[in-house]
Amino acid sequence: MKKYIEILKKTKLFARIGDGDIEAMLGCLGATVRSFKKGEYIFHEGEKIQFITVLLEGCILVQRDDYWGNRSIINRICVGEMFGEAYATPGSGELLNDVVAIEDSTVMFFDVLRILTVCPSACRFHSMTVHNLVCAISEKNRSLVAKLGYMSSRSTRGKLLAYLSDEAKKQHSSSFEIPFNRQQLADFLSVDRSAMSNELCKMRDEGILIFEKNKFTLT
Repeated sequence: MKKYIEILKKTKLFARIGDGDIEAMLGCLGATVRSFKKGEYIFHEGEKIQFITVLLEGCILVQRDDYWGNRSIINRICVGEMFGEAYATPGSGELLNDVVAIEDSTVMFFDVLRILTVCPSACRFHSMTVHNLVCAISEKNRSLVAKLGYMSSRSTRGKLLAYLSDEAKKQHSSSFEIPFNRQQLADFLSVDRSAMSNELCKMRDEGILIFEKNKFTLT
């Protein structure tokens, strides 16, 4: 697991914890690593889990399909990001979404009970890890509130402009890339792909934005 230390020390879970301490904590926290092929599910809706997970390689989507097969993308997980933390605490209930690899991916699993319980060796950075976990959950909640802001718009244009505006501010530039292709963006904003593409073309013709694939410039 040593080869993943550089990734782990950049994650929110191990913020401000040194390389040697992270390596020592992996055993303390019951860390295991698994690989998943593109299209393979890490977790299924309805499961109960007891793991906090960190993506080490690849890319993962948190998504949900309704009874008729309509898909909504809840979140995109990139290397170094956590997922599953909202459901891993005791009594948190069943998963509401599927978690699926959209590229060949490698995931590290941590036993949440070992994180929340003081370890027998009295690891000096254990309490910091718990603090980091709480901060990460808080940040995830803020991201979900931001998405609710996009979804509150009644129009496809309104949802697009709210999302693209936030991405421009987040990346501190009027020109930026988004992490979704067209279908994924439509699923993320819960809009029809054709209607969304038409709206993007209208805004381009009106001089509001310029785009090429997943690259956008707000004018």
